[in-house]
Amino acid sequence: MMRPDFTAALPAGHSATNSEPFPMLRGIHNASKNWIGRAIMGTVLGLIAISFTVWGVGDIFKGFGRSTVATIGKTEITTEQFRNLFNQHLQQLGRQVGRPIGMEQARALGLDRQLLGQLVAEAALDERARSLGLGLADADVAKRIMNDPTFKNPTNGQFDRQRFEGVLRENGYNEQRFVAEQRRVALRRQIAETVAGEVKTPQTAIEATNRYQNETRGIDYVALGVAQAEAIPAPTPEQLASYFEERKPLFRAPEYRKIVTLALSPESLGANAEISDEDVRKAYEQQPERYVTPERRQIQQIMFPDEASIAAATERLGKGESFAAIAAERGLKESDIDLGTLTKAAILDRAVADAAFALKEGEVSAPVKGRFGTGLVRVVKIEPQAERPFEAVAADIRKELAQQQGKERLLKLYDAIEDERAGGKTLTEIAQNQKLKVETFEAVDRAGRAPDGKPVELPKGVDVVTSAFASDVGVENDPLPSAGGYVWYETAGITPSRERKLEEVKDQVEARWRDDEAAKKLKSVGDELVEKLKTGAKLADILPWGTKLETVPELKRGQPTPALPAKVLDAVFRTPKDASGNVEGEQASSRVVFTVKEITVPTLDAASAEAKQLSETLRRSISDDLLGQYIARLERDVGANINQAAFNQAVGTSTAQ
Repeated sequence: MMRPDFTAALPAGHSATNSEPFPMLRGIHNASKNWIGRAIMGTVLGLIAISFTVWGVGDIFKGFGRSTVATIGKTEITTEQFRNLFNQHLQQLGRQVGRPIGMEQARALGLDRQLLGQLVAEAALDERARSLGLGLADADVAKRIMNDPTFKNPTNGQFDRQRFEGVLRENGYNEQRFVAEQRRVALRRQIAETVAGEVKTPQTAIEATNRYQNETRGIDYVALGVAQAEAIPAPTPEQLASYFEERKPLFRAPEYRKIVTLALSPESLGANAEISDEDVRKAYEQQPERYVTPERRQIQQIMFPDEASIAAATERLGKGESFAAIAAERGLKESDIDLGTLTKAAILDRAVADAAFALKEGEVSAPVKGRFGTGLVRVVKIEPQAERPFEAVAADIRKELAQQQGKERLLKLYDAIEDERAGGKTLTEIAQNQKLKVETFEAVDRAGRAPDGKPVELPKGVDVVTSAFASDVGVENDPLPSAGGYVWYETAGITPSRERKLEEVKDQVEARWRDDEAAKKLKSVGDELVEKLKTGAKLADILPWGTKLETVPELKRGQPTPALPAKVLDAVFRTPKDASGNVEGEQASSRVVFTVKEITVPTLDAASAEAKQLSETLRRSISDDLLGQYIARLERDVGANINQAAFNQAVGTSTAQ
């Protein structure tokens, strides 16, 4: 029986780039910025977008064994490996976006092809790194890991060894595997930055982009509404019937589903838990280390290539030469030797940790042989440990204990509910037996609305509607994970979509007919105004009754207003100076007639901060394009082959699909 997983969403880190060549992937791209995404996928620069290049290599689908999804040079991605990575990827994205992503939905979004393309691109870069003999020092890998925000204590901002080990453990990593993966990520980045890291943005591109973004236009305009369409007589029965027949799908009743839900979470189950003061005090005393801010030390470290150089440095320090002078002689800045202000547990290298915490403030250690090399350690400053009193943390402890009780109860209820479901009982029957509360929603359409058009208040944090519409009456569905808890749901009934009769929607049909008739008349009024403007008339002299002339001196692209929506702005910036246009407004029953009076072309100081920022944005975009082309060529050179049958098997689709 499946057990619940209470793993919380991992904290977000930093992606290698902010460039988004494929805006449709924005949500997924943002959700993929956590450390595990970087560790498994190794995203560099624009790799999420450019990973699609593999599907342009002639779509090389070869049947080289159903257990292999792809081969890239000497690298092989097996069906089981890809299936596991794909499932992990969906779970991580689901936690990031706050709702589960089902296999069907993932395939519809193309996430399966995206992931395989990305894995192939990364493997091609790994093959290239091996062929070039690239490497990375252990000390550099350790520094990258210790500087990763994911592993830093949120209180003091320093590397937290326990947090590091916990995050790795929760995500199925050991330290050796993670360090190896980080090394590969760094080598991929070296190649990517070599190919596309030093791109100079053409001045012409900067100027053209600046003009597009910052050009302003001044216009005179008049807004036409229903009043200017004049009185529209009521439609005859024949007109209304004909209008309805031509547009029947617009008035069709949607499919509705009756949905039953049972939502449980540690918070809701622990809300009424009775936690005594004695239990709170006991929890405080049992874990005193949780409420102690451990001693921290600001540490400097200089690494040496051999014993002779470190012995010479030690001798000079003994004669009074400063640690900073030794570092400067080796070409190191203060930032290069500063490890930060750390707790002992936060220092990745145990030998360095032991040496640093055995020193007094200002002292320098004897040579320390650590896991990443031999060096000297100096303690700059010591911050003694501090303890938070019971009174300051009692409320938080009480809340934690209540949630823990809620988790324990949820574990028991989860098994009990699943056992009863396996016995054929409905959620309503189970809720009665377990003294829980179910919610029944009699009719919900695909947009989550009731027949009256109002949104239905379904459980938050999960997409119950999509899941219910993908299910059927009598089908037992897996519960949906939600904020540490679960939502069970049933499709209890289906009201099929149907064509409505005119009598059912007569008022809606007539209202829409009137809007369409008004739109036709307004377009005609606007066209007449534009024709008069072309002959030399002034807009102020030919205003229709009930309107007034409006003037806007500076309009910019991408800055719509209620009066001048995006479609109007687009028309304004396509119209020459002194010419006019007639455009539909925000609603079909509104129009805007305008004349372009002024066009101001912006200038840009090449030394300004704005110019530098624009240049950098364009540079990243160009870099992504170059890197995409490089990887596409690299995949062809090393040989990237995809087995469609194995791929379909891994993601659960048929060969026909």
